[in-house]
Amino acid sequence: LWDGKDIAQINVSELLSFRKKMQIIVQAPYASLNPRLTIEQTLTEPMKVHGIGANHTERSHLAIELLEEVGLESNHMKRYPHEFSGGQRQRIAIARALVLKPRFILLDEPTSSLDRTVQFQVLELLKELQKKYGLTYLFISHDLKVIQALCHRILVMKDGKVVEEGTSGEIFQNPQTPYTRELLEAVLE
Repeated sequence: LWDGKDIAQINVSELLSFRKKMQIIVQAPYASLNPRLTIEQTLTEPMKVHGIGANHTERSHLAIELLEEVGLESNHMKRYPHEFSGGQRQRIAIARALVLKPRFILLDEPTSSLDRTVQFQVLELLKELQKKYGLTYLFISHDLKVIQALCHRILVMKDGKVVEEGTSGEIFQNPQTPYTRELLEAVLE
C-alpha cells in the first residue's frame, strides 16, 4: 500500500505519475546506468519524460545542480558511466533517483559493491539527502552495520517472512527472536 492505495492495482494511466513518486537505487550502479548515454542524458531523460524543465538548457542546469549535490562536478556531464569509479557511479545513480523529486526511494544493497571508505561516504550522503528532502527509504541489506547506521525501523526476514520488527535500537539492543539474536551475534562480533 502507498498512500492507502494498493500499488498492485494501479492502472496504466496512473502509472507514470506513480513512478515519479518512487525511485530505486540498486546494488550494481554500472549495470543500472546505460553505457551508451552520457551522464547528462541519463539525468535529463527522466525529466523530459515527466515534463520537468521547460527545455534542454533548463534540464541540464537541474542535472548539474544534482551532480554537484551528490559530490560530482559539472564537467562530468559529457562523460559515460565506464569513466567513473564504483562510488562515483553510485552517486550518479542517486542523482538519477532524485531527478524526479520522489518521496520514496527503494535502496537495494546500494553500498555492498563499494569499499568501506566509499560506503561510509555514500551512507552519509544518503542521510543528508533524506533529511534535506524528507525522503522515505526502504533499505534492503544483509550488512547489519550499514543497517544500524542508516535505518530507523527494521524488519528482520527469514525465508521471505518477517520474523521481527522494531526500531533500530530495539532490534540491536534487545532482539526478541532466536534468529535475530543469532544473526546479530554472527555479524556484529
